[in-house]
Amino acid sequence: MHVEASKRLQAARYLDRAGKHEEALDAFRSFLEEAPDATDVWVDYAGLLMVLGRLDEAEEACARALKLDPRHYGARVHAACVQMHRGFLDVAERQFLEAVAMDPRRIAGRLLYSDCLARKGELDRARDLLEKVLEQEPGKVAAMDRLNTIMARQRDWPGLRKDMARQVALYSGAEAEYVAGQLDLMFGDMPRGWQRYESRLEMPGRGSDRSYARPRWRGEPFVHKTLLLTWEQGFGDTLMFLRFAPLAKALGGRVLLEVQPPLAELAATCPGIDEVYVSGHALPPFDFHASLLSLPFLFRTNLETIPADIPYLGIPALVPDQAAINAAMNRGSDRVRVGVCWAGNPMHARNAKRSIPSAALAPLGAIPGVAWYNFQVGVDEEAPLPGVLALGPLLSKGGFPNTAYALSRMDLVITVDTVIAHLAAALGIPTLLLLSFIPDWRWMLGRDDSPWYPTMHLYRQPSPGDWDSVLRQIVQDLTTTATP
Repeated sequence: MHVEASKRLQAARYLDRAGKHEEALDAFRSFLEEAPDATDVWVDYAGLLMVLGRLDEAEEACARALKLDPRHYGARVHAACVQMHRGFLDVAERQFLEAVAMDPRRIAGRLLYSDCLARKGELDRARDLLEKVLEQEPGKVAAMDRLNTIMARQRDWPGLRKDMARQVALYSGAEAEYVAGQLDLMFGDMPRGWQRYESRLEMPGRGSDRSYARPRWRGEPFVHKTLLLTWEQGFGDTLMFLRFAPLAKALGGRVLLEVQPPLAELAATCPGIDEVYVSGHALPPFDFHASLLSLPFLFRTNLETIPADIPYLGIPALVPDQAAINAAMNRGSDRVRVGVCWAGNPMHARNAKRSIPSAALAPLGAIPGVAWYNFQVGVDEEAPLPGVLALGPLLSKGGFPNTAYALSRMDLVITVDTVIAHLAAALGIPTLLLLSFIPDWRWMLGRDDSPWYPTMHLYRQPSPGDWDSVLRQIVQDLTTTATP
């Protein structure tokens, strides 16, 4: 290959990896004009076109590649994927079978073939195919993830747990215990799950990286002494596990809380907390310390003993923009006030799965008699709902005190799995939680309620990425409820 052409091809692939798709398309086209016989490049070009949803062009690119080399494995797999994305599943299956026949040992085509079978509703065949892939490569995480999806769609919870445990075996040491603990908790096996979950404290970056001169609390009475409770992980985790503070208080003397700065005023409303200190500032003397996320283990919590007295948080004494929030609420005084939140922190590891496009909320607009309020912060886009009022500027300005007060004025909150869900439910507000197909461990599986939050109702994706069904079900439920 000519040196300049080689550089152009490298540039095209770099732009593709960097997410600059339109520039990458131009670079691929430029290269293919000079090297129209480059079969592999036609395949790369087809893959990028599929990512962009340009299926007609992708099909044409696959045809060009297969004309150059009828037995090109990647071209055949891509051609099958084009048909699968179009919904021509029988055609796609025949293409996948051709690819598998070309090279039975290669796994990529077989994994995508399993997706095709799952879309056809042939879950048992998809499951058998994935099992064979895992016999060949026991550590193939992509195959395990697909198999877990099949198990969940079949509601085969024992099978799902068994295969998730197979993934845990890929880890070692404290990390293996931590992942296994999350798996136990997802399936409601709390005593063992909490014990294993404690292994995060030995993992840099998982538990608290702060160190304290005093010993960890082991759950014993501490009359006339002082216990420091400390935060770790995200805002939602802090709010969720503050519920254990009254149990700790009942065992002893003073209870202090070290918390993320934005949550200080809100956390001070929790019963059982004597004083709140902002993380990073000087602390008073104390005798013991414990992470909030260790309290379920220390109190030997199971499904029946989760402290769920709602509300356990209140409105801070100072709400900076209370008057402005009240004014915003006056416009909806004759209608049901509903708050919406569709995306979480973009830095969260699971954000792509737990957040939804704002456009997906459009079906909610069919619900009659609603005044809509947008609780999304830090985004320019607006929810496509009639007359929706964006509270983001007020929430950004006044932080969690403003947010808690605004939520307290709602009749209902519809949200994805983010801090708004925890705060609304901890305040006792009816909350509809939109969950990805396989959610975070705390929401468990196969149930539409949460033992953590009595006023919360869970709406789960019926298949990966299917938010449309979730929103349709909410509209149906709320419309039925609103009908006399």
